Amino acid sequence: MSPQLPPVAPAVTAELVATLSPRLRKRLDSGIAKLADRPVVRDGAVVRIAVDDDTDLELHAPDGAVRGADAVRCGCLLAPDCLHRAAAASLAPVAEDTDSAAPQDRSAAEEDTAQAPETATPEQRAAVRAVQLATSAVLEAGTDGAGAVLQAELLRAAHTARLAGLHRAAATAVSVVTALRAARAADPAYHLTDLAAGLYDVLSVAHRLPSASGGELTALRGTARQPYRPDGSLRLYGLFSEPVLTASGYAGAVTWTADAEGRLYQVSDVAPGGAGRAVGAADRTVRIGDTALTHRELARAGLAVSGATVSPTGRLGAGAGVRAVRAPGAGWHEEPVARLWAEPVPDQIARALAGGRDLLFLDVTLTGTAAEAAGDCLLAEGAGVPLRLTAAHDDPALPHRDNLRLLSAAPGTRLRVVARLTPAPHPRAQLLAAEHPTRADTRLDIGLDRLQGADLPTTTAAPSGSVPVPVSASASACDEAPIHLLRRRVHQAVSGGRPVLALPGDTRADARRLRRSGLTTAAELLTDLHSAAADRAHDVFGRLRPTDPDRFARAWLAAAHYTRELDRTLCLAAWTS
Repeated sequence: MSPQLPPVAPAVTAELVATLSPRLRKRLDSGIAKLADRPVVRDGAVVRIAVDDDTDLELHAPDGAVRGADAVRCGCLLAPDCLHRAAAASLAPVAEDTDSAAPQDRSAAEEDTAQAPETATPEQRAAVRAVQLATSAVLEAGTDGAGAVLQAELLRAAHTARLAGLHRAAATAVSVVTALRAARAADPAYHLTDLAAGLYDVLSVAHRLPSASGGELTALRGTARQPYRPDGSLRLYGLFSEPVLTASGYAGAVTWTADAEGRLYQVSDVAPGGAGRAVGAADRTVRIGDTALTHRELARAGLAVSGATVSPTGRLGAGAGVRAVRAPGAGWHEEPVARLWAEPVPDQIARALAGGRDLLFLDVTLTGTAAEAAGDCLLAEGAGVPLRLTAAHDDPALPHRDNLRLLSAAPGTRLRVVARLTPAPHPRAQLLAAEHPTRADTRLDIGLDRLQGADLPTTTAAPSGSVPVPVSASASACDEAPIHLLRRRVHQAVSGGRPVLALPGDTRADARRLRRSGLTTAAELLTDLHSAAADRAHDVFGRLRPTDPDRFARAWLAAAHYTRELDRTLCLAAWTS
């Protein structure tokens, strides 16, 4: 996916693909591949792609994104019914869908405040069913088979869901398309687990919403935009900044702060862009009040805010009535900030797994490095357990990997760190910020500040040529737990689709191993998943009937839900053992 192209609204991509003839639809994926290699030039709000030596294709994005089909213009003889327009829209990142209708949002808000019982409207049931069918088709095909046509169908369903007030289903469906494109483009930022999680979320919402009511239905609908509420005056202390870089073409930085009671607040600057914007955003002035602080400075200073507005997730608003001035900060070992590290780690883990904030405040001792398929991770001891600290981003423009590599060469170093929990059968988290290994009272934003060899303790050798140590036996045992047999099939279905699980093979040995370990439900789910994949009944003439994507999707959702919940249980047990 080219980062130079402006984001395109989901409805635009769906419309352009829908207008293609059946013959051109078959050529769409190859057309996208050809267009991806063509030169791109930006001229203000217009981005031009040289289709050939004599023909240009233009994407007009006056507000930074393409919002209408007429904003994609091609100079070829077949335009506007040409393949190029649909290919360009399918190649570009997916924009946030702002084609809303405020009446729909107001209606949803009114329904949310209505007296129980409340249920989904017929329009919402129809919209979520369309999302379910499109997602099931993607799962049936797998990443290799889910080309631009299936992606466009899911984008169309997502747009319909948004208009019906189903913002959670719409947003998650768009994230699935983004992950699919990253997978098919061999984007190094793509992770199979992220796509599996997105598919699970979409299918889970689609499964539960038709029968939901009250508060559950409100949560399943989601909201179009995060509402900001007045929060009076705030005295905030900077904690750290982290870069933001998404596969959907957005980048920037988020700075985390805390108040005297330990509540967390964020100041963000995220807009369309690539790794360059993620790196540069840290030195941009924060968008709140009249303060001249940059994100990098705020992470180490403080802020006094009056007339504050805050979203439910703690994001600070930047409205006209907000006033902010610089104030003294506090070190990580000073009150009131130090109380974040005083909270017992098991309580932090339990809150994160229950859907609360996923940031962990830990005191660790570095022990080395371990080789993993996704790259080396930093080993440490913390909270009485061995844990693995991983990179939050793999983009080489960001220093995550280099910083972890250098820190791994300082075994025995004690550090206070901030990390983001990664649910797994073993203690695991993404390292976001840390104390400097040799400079007291100095903090490092792992994704923005770049360590040098001279920053390591003098008794530590530089890590060049070092060999990662093997993963510990206890970690390996967790990875090879019997539930892995079911989780592997769940992930195989995402990447290879139903045909991979329908291949001839005997699953009874895996099912027996799961039962011997007391995982009887996992054994039944594994058997049912393979049965649903291989279910191809014949008609009276001996011909194979079409597959049933619904049955396969239901079997996959049940297996994914089981492994997800068991992983959460194992994660909590691993951190508290």
